[in-house]
Amino acid sequence: MVVLSDTDRNLTRMYVIFVVAIVLVAGLLFLLDRALKAVQQGRRRRVAGVRLAAAAAQAEQAARRRRASADASAALTTVLPAIEQTERGPRRVA
Repeated sequence: MVVLSDTDRNLTRMYVIFVVAIVLVAGLLFLLDRALKAVQQGRRRRVAGVRLAAAAAQAEQAARRRRASADASAALTTVLPAIEQTERGPRRVA
């Protein structure tokens, strides 16, 4: 049986405390890294959501303009029907 002196016992305790402190610091650094990445990802998603909403609004406005243009064109052909040409030959210029 090995008998440790008080100095050796204290030194062993110091080593154990040192290893536990290093493990705790490494764990805290890992958690800090995860938290910072989560915040950064949330920020990117928020910005992407704003851009997506802007693009959707712009697409909706463009669709509304196309629909209005098509309605106006349909209304114009209803009032003024297209001129039908009976013959498809070359046009005669005077």
